Amino acid sequence: MKKIASLILAGVMSASILAGCGVPENTVHSVDDLEGKTIGVQLGTTGDIYAEDVKDAKVEKYNKGADAIEALKKGKIDAVIIDNEPAKVFVSKNDDLKILDDPFTSEDYAMAFNLENTELQTKVNDALKELKADGTIDTILKHWIGDDKDEVSYTSPEGVTRDNGTLKMATNAEFPPYELKKDGKIVGIDPDIAQAVADKLGMTLEIEDIAFDSLIPELQSKKADVVAAGMTVTEDRQKNVLFSDPYATGVQVIIVRSK
Repeated sequence: MKKIASLILAGVMSASILAGCGVPENTVHSVDDLEGKTIGVQLGTTGDIYAEDVKDAKVEKYNKGADAIEALKKGKIDAVIIDNEPAKVFVSKNDDLKILDDPFTSEDYAMAFNLENTELQTKVNDALKELKADGTIDTILKHWIGDDKDEVSYTSPEGVTRDNGTLKMATNAEFPPYELKKDGKIVGIDPDIAQAVADKLGMTLEIEDIAFDSLIPELQSKKADVVAAGMTVTEDRQKNVLFSDPYATGVQVIIVRSK
């Protein structure tokens, strides 16, 4: 009997130890609950910038949004602040996560240029106006966002001439559906809109995939002509780069564990 009792007691203790090592219960149910919590963000993003303003919060910065999501699942952080569209992708693949109903903040996305490159800024703005007017941008967005999305990439119209050189675009292909890698190619909203702009400008588009926090330095060193990466227009960034007119509006949301 003593042996059986010892085995039962050992089993109870083992279960208790395992329970203690489990993922903690979610305690973030609203924006206000972020105070004093540990928040995961992707390095250099708007979520990174705004999370720093949360009172008494500890901000953990990751090179990829997917890394922040993995940390959340393991209980290393309490929440992730990220754009709504990639958030929906992450949550659709992880039934133990959810997006809070209350948005964290809203933002405008635009293309960025070197501060000296006002000529390209003007040309891209003119192209964006035409693409908005003829419905091209709305069509691109519908292919990638919404219940009827099919993730079909934009196709250049026939007869486009490309006599005006190369448009070098830098992005970070870790931000679906704005940019992601599919079958070894960078696709998404930003590559599609950039390609449509390049068509209007009579240029050949080249895309380089780099870390998000390296995008602005890439412009400053003139290694890239334009950045299109779901980049939000902020006052701090406007000190370092020029922005195009906005082409999309995004919402920063909060992802937490569902239990």
